[in-house]
Amino acid sequence: MIEKRAFDTLGHANHGWLNARHHFSFANYYEPQRMGWGALRVWNDDEIAAGTGFGMHPHRDMEIITYVREGAITHKDNMGNEGRTEAGDVQVMSAGTGVMHSEYNLEQDRTSIFQIWIIPAEAGGDPRWETVAFPKTDRSGKWSVLASGNPEAEGGALIRQDARILGAFLKAGEHVTYTLKPGRHAYLTVAAGQAEVNGVELDTRDGAAIRDVETLTITASSDAEIVLADTP
Repeated sequence: MIEKRAFDTLGHANHGWLNARHHFSFANYYEPQRMGWGALRVWNDDEIAAGTGFGMHPHRDMEIITYVREGAITHKDNMGNEGRTEAGDVQVMSAGTGVMHSEYNLEQDRTSIFQIWIIPAEAGGDPRWETVAFPKTDRSGKWSVLASGNPEAEGGALIRQDARILGAFLKAGEHVTYTLKPGRHAYLTVAAGQAEVNGVELDTRDGAAIRDVETLTITASSDAEIVLADTP
């Protein structure tokens, strides 16, 4: 099953400083058929105006992955962490027993991010944060693991779930494949460009909810940036 989630069908909230699209039910957007996908609970496509952002607020018991598409995001939290994550890189915050944090766009131009929330394998644990920079050439024509439950073996930032976030940059006509094990759920978005997933055409910022498909073949119709989540 590959269910296309076209960009213009996503939940939408424009707060002026924040223009957000929601792939799943979130805040004031409620769609009972889009409450999550396996352990994936949130996939927000956020555009944040220059000099603005999310002030200090709490989270707990959630793995929050931020994939920066354009610009950069600056993080601060009550654990004393502070860092800046640029386009193509990721930060991961394990909220654990509870954390307060802020996320600001301190750049001169708009910042665009994917905010991806995954339910952890177990509740609790000490909160943690890290940011990981990835050489962009490492994703040219192939997958790169951005975050996983086993970073020692697979690379990327640590998430407390048997899950993977992957990214790839494809030139027009290039393709990558991915094997989805039985019982797993995948969610894929085209961050830029256009691509086909097993013949299903996706435009920029479209999503696709995938299950019960053993082999995915993603072919770039134009130069494309792909992000994929694989969760139980």
